[in-house]
Amino acid sequence: MIVLVGILVVVAGFATRRNPLLVVGAAGVVTGLLGGLSPMKVLDAFGTGFASSRSVTLFAVTLPVIGLLERHGLQEQARTLMNRLAKVSAGRVLALYLVIRQLGAALGLTGLGGPAQAVRPMIAPMAEAAAERRHGPLTERARERLRSFAASADTVGLFFGEDCFLAVGSILLITGFVNATYHTALEPVQLALWAIPTAVCATLVHGTRLLRLDNSLASLTSRPGDLPVAAEGRTGRVAEDSK
Repeated sequence: MIVLVGILVVVAGFATRRNPLLVVGAAGVVTGLLGGLSPMKVLDAFGTGFASSRSVTLFAVTLPVIGLLERHGLQEQARTLMNRLAKVSAGRVLALYLVIRQLGAALGLTGLGGPAQAVRPMIAPMAEAAAERRHGPLTERARERLRSFAASADTVGLFFGEDCFLAVGSILLITGFVNATYHTALEPVQLALWAIPTAVCATLVHGTRLLRLDNSLASLTSRPGDLPVAAEGRTGRVAEDSK
């Protein structure tokens, strides 16, 4: 029972808002030492775990690449592209991304999009540019609403699309558990087929919400009490110049 002290280390670390990586690492060291492992055995366990899950650390490579792309004008190019497409609205952009994200996840391409890889550097700026062209300068509230819907399009598309893929972890976990517990012969393809109607319903429901987003943006940008972000910045500079 003394090895469960590691759980208390995790709880205490998260409660005091410490660095999650340091908290989990410290909990692993404490658990290993209390379990009778030598310091070298604990270090060997950390090394083995790291080597067997190297894919988890891929973010250390992708994030700098995304940062360099943004620094060299990826968001500006996305906005320029949307300014050339006169009939495309913010809701249509996000609805199209929802469909693409869900189809990609259904084919096993879960890394095709993502909040850091696609939403922040491309999808959200494209939606903002389309909304600014149609409604004028956006208020901060409208801009945050657009960004939240862009993130939701990615989340809904991935969540309901990946269950349609045969080799996704959740499908394999369910089939393995059911077959081992209830001695059945459930196949992954059966669960994947039953996930398709749910994915279609999710696309229709959330796609409708995304298409109706343009109307809500119009009401947000037309409120007299909300000063657009761009206009607010100009007003502040004018006031400073007058002083």
